[in-house]
Order: sequence, then structure tokens, then C-alpha cells
Amino acid sequence: MDLSVRNQLIARVKEIKSNDVTSEVILDVGGQEMCSVITTGSVQRLGIKVGDDVSALIKATSVMIMK
Repeated sequence: MDLSVRNQLIARVKEIKSNDVTSEVILDVGGQEMCSVITTGSVQRLGIKVGDDVSALIKATSVMIMK
């Protein structure tokens, strides 16, 4: 599948906190933690589990950089 998203990060699922509607999926991206909030239905449909290797696709109109 080809996608227009250029920011693709390889990650491992570290933790999943779910309720009836949404799930907070905590990712480990090379030692850095990232959080994604997606629907619980999507977690179930994709079969996402702690320890899974996934790709985090990031499309943003604004990315801030701090030094």
C-alpha cells in the first residue's frame, strides 16, 4: 500500500489503556515514548496487543522543534 505520509516510525506497543470508545496506545519508538489515541474498535480490528511491532504514521500541519 502506498501512502502520502512521509513520517513513518517503527515502534513497539508498550501499553494499551482502553475504554468503550477510545484506546490510548503507548508506543516505544527507539527508547522514546509516544502516545496515540485511536478508537477501541480499531485496536480490536487490527488485533493490536502489547509487544506488537507497528508503524506510527504521523501527518501534521505543524511540528515544533526545541533545542
